[in-house]
This record gives sequence, structure tokens and C-alpha cells, in this order.
Amino acid sequence: MIGGGQGAFIGAVHRIAASLDGLYELTAGAFSSNAAKSRATGVLLGLAPDRVYGSYEELITQEMQRPATERVQVISIVTPNYLHFAPAKMALENGFDVVLDKPMTFSLAEAKQLQTVAEVSGRLLCLTHTYTGYPMVKEARQLLAAGTLGPIRKAYVEYPQGWLSGFEEGGENKQAAWRTDPARSGVAGAMGDIGTHAFNLLEYVTGLQVTRLCADINTVVPGRQLDDDGAVLLKLSNGASAVLVASQIAAGEENNVRIRVYGDKGGLEWQQVDANTLQVKWLDRPAEIRRTGTGYVGSFAQHNARVPAGHPEGYLEAFANLYRNFALTLQAREAGETASPEALDYPSIADGVRGMAFIENVIASGQSDKKWTEFTV
Repeated sequence: MIGGGQGAFIGAVHRIAASLDGLYELTAGAFSSNAAKSRATGVLLGLAPDRVYGSYEELITQEMQRPATERVQVISIVTPNYLHFAPAKMALENGFDVVLDKPMTFSLAEAKQLQTVAEVSGRLLCLTHTYTGYPMVKEARQLLAAGTLGPIRKAYVEYPQGWLSGFEEGGENKQAAWRTDPARSGVAGAMGDIGTHAFNLLEYVTGLQVTRLCADINTVVPGRQLDDDGAVLLKLSNGASAVLVASQIAAGEENNVRIRVYGDKGGLEWQQVDANTLQVKWLDRPAEIRRTGTGYVGSFAQHNARVPAGHPEGYLEAFANLYRNFALTLQAREAGETASPEALDYPSIADGVRGMAFIENVIASGQSDKKWTEFTV
């Protein structure tokens, strides 16, 4: 692991997710650019002192000198956005597969370069867009892909939070400090942090791609350097329209991710506050409630559920599904086999490129006087 030292939020989530199915073992890390802090984290995690490093360069260089049977196989990168590209590039170039926190890079140019590096190296990358790991999100995707609800006509996706309703970056909140700093976060605030999740969820569930957009991007809290609120009108590749809302100043909201999609026969709705439930609403008959862990859901939902129906599976399990599917894909590759479609179902480097394109397109649209702009990658 690179990053994720003491005081970090997402590093601990990654470690829990990776360990949930017994498919990974944490053996080495550069948990901080401060060598002493990195060593302290390594002690807490019970790692051998000689496998705890003071920088990502040292980690990759030293691990490469170990016999192939002893060195790390996958490097998980959980640093702020501006520290994604360089360690991911170095890891791929030196033969390591990578798990990378989203958004993939600091800029679209870096994302495209990283995609080229991965293609040349032949290594794989998993991008942790958590919400695609939920079983009922996968059920929604399968239903729409099968045409069960007819051609898609309309979609709504929203991600409201309230934690940045005040000037949190002005105090001791480290998460707020880097996420609102353009030097560390990039050109977007809310749209980069949570808007990319909403965008990825929309394209994943519908199986369609955004082709045009019209964005209203706002910075509401005085003194903030990046956007903290926005709404986007979207056109999809089949001609359907969609609406995306992402806000971090929706006071009282936590992480209320929600998506609704409508075809000509009916619609579906999923939201994280009731993640085990998928509502399917029909034009001409009563609505259905589909539940995680049941025998009637599709193969992708079944593959990504661990416990019987009625036992809640949440954020950590969804996160773990990404790690598990990536591990199953790597194991199949090592065995000279083709991974199952269910195992191959994790966010890839191509999703990361589109996510970075969304960030740059949506900010450009928000700054433009044009009503609609083309979505360019």
C-alpha cells in the first residue's frame, strides 16, 4: 500500500476491503512521505520492519529486488489525487498490478498517459468506484442490459453531502484541506470528489455513455477555491437525457447516493441508504421489490453477495467486491484461464479515463456561456 497512514480515512477502508475475503495479504507499505510516520503505521499493522518504506520509489525499487515469489504482486494507491499518477505509472512499468483510488489522476492528460503505460506493460488496474460493487446496482445493470424495461429514456443520479457546508478547510480537517485545494485535488472539488462517482454509476448502470452536457457549477461557501455544488444536464449515447446532481453543501445529508432509470415499460430505483433493495416500477402493473441475497436475482448480484437475504451488506462489502473481483481476475490470468464475466466486472482504467474527462468537461461547461458542449475524451 502507498498512502493510508495514521489519520487517513480511505486507507483503512481499502485494508478492510482487501482482507474481507482472504484473497490479499498486506505485506509492505509506504504509508506516508514522512518515513517516521510510515514506520509507525507499519508497526501498528504488524508488518516486518524491512517491508515498511519511506517513499513509494523506495517501496517499488526494493520490492523489485526481492525474488518473484516474495515480492508484492498488487500495489494499492490511496493517496490524494495529485499523488496518483507517478506511483501508479512506476508500479505498472515495473510489473505490478494496481488498485487505485478515484479519481484516477490529477488531469485527463495524465489519465491518458497512464492508460498507455498500462497497455504497454500488460498489467491491470482496478479503480475503486465503490458504488458499482453493490449487488443490487449490478442487478439494475443486468435488468437494463437485458432490455427488461425497454429502451432507456431518462435517468437521474444524485450524490448529496453536507459535510462541507462550512469552511471546514480553515481548521484542522485534513480531508477538507486537500479536497478543496486545487494544487492537490485538481480543477474540481465536489464534481471531482463525488460527481465522478455519480457519473460512473450512471454509465455503469445504463450501459450508455455521456455524449453532451450542460453544467451549472457553483462555489457556495465564501473563501473556498473549488466547486462545492453543481447540476448537469446530460445526453446519452442512445439519445436519452439524464440529470446529475452533486453537492457537498446539502446540509443534513450524509452520503445519499441515488439513481433512477426509466425505459418505456417501467423504471428502477436504487439508493445507498437502503442498499439491499432495488425497486422496479412498471407502467401497467404493481411495483416489485428485489432484494440482495435472494435466489431470483441475476448472476452478477448473486456473485457479489456473501450472506443470506435479510442480512445487510453495505459500503465495506461493496468496496470488498471490487478487490475480490480484481483478485479473481489476476488468479485466472496466473492460471492461464479467462476470468468469468462476473469476476471481470470491476472499474478499469478505461472508466478512469472517462471519469477524468467528465471532470474537465463539466468544469469547462460550467465556465462556458454555451448551452451545450460536446463530451470529449
